[in-house]
Amino acid sequence: MVSSNTARNLVGIIGNIISFGLFISPAPTFYKIWKKGSVEQFSPIPYLATLLNCMLWVFYGLPIVHPHSLLVVTINGIGLVLESIYLFMYFLYSTKQQRLRALKFLVAELMFMALIVALVLNLCHTHKQRTLVVGILCVFFGTCMYASPLSVMRMVIETKSSRYMPFYLSLANFLNGVCWTAYALIHFDLFILIPNGLGALLGASQLILYGCYYNSTPKDNDQKPKAELQLPMSASSVAPGGGPTDGHAVNFR
Repeated sequence: MVSSNTARNLVGIIGNIISFGLFISPAPTFYKIWKKGSVEQFSPIPYLATLLNCMLWVFYGLPIVHPHSLLVVTINGIGLVLESIYLFMYFLYSTKQQRLRALKFLVAELMFMALIVALVLNLCHTHKQRTLVVGILCVFFGTCMYASPLSVMRMVIETKSSRYMPFYLSLANFLNGVCWTAYALIHFDLFILIPNGLGALLGASQLILYGCYYNSTPKDNDQKPKAELQLPMSASSVAPGGGPTDGHAVNFR
């Protein structure tokens, strides 16, 4: 008989693997940026948002806040490193104006995170209090990041084309949400459950839309969308409490 701890760890490891795939998916886009030597009109906002989510979830999973959450820390720690690399490349290949605009957001995020850490550690003296405060923040910012996927779904309905919503990305989002929802249910964790439950529902909705509009999608490979779409996934859906989340931004053409 498999113990609940063993089952939870197994589900968490699978979730880490899926989440890593989602975090690494923007790599081809940044390879193109490196080749071109310019970010052009590429937006750093999804990556800045995911960076904040990863920082919050890493803090949430630390033993001083929510003990026994190592797998939450590992995947969001990896996400934090990858998002930092993406942003470094953005700063490297952006114009001065673009760089200053992104830097303002980054400084604001770091100051906000430092303030949260200081207040939680000094004013909240139990694990329960710290989990509550940081968990609420994680759920709030993670849920806010669902706005972009919803806008993409609206575009699919308006254009009657699933071209704007790649099947494998939608499937990965769905499986990721299901995996971390199961993780949260084995040892009940409301703050991981809420964003990932929403992520699973959103992923399922994307798959349903894909099926509904697959046949009406133009098959001409030459008809490519001109704009690059960015789909931020909160670390809540991209990671356990952390996963587009739904974390990180996915770019596709």
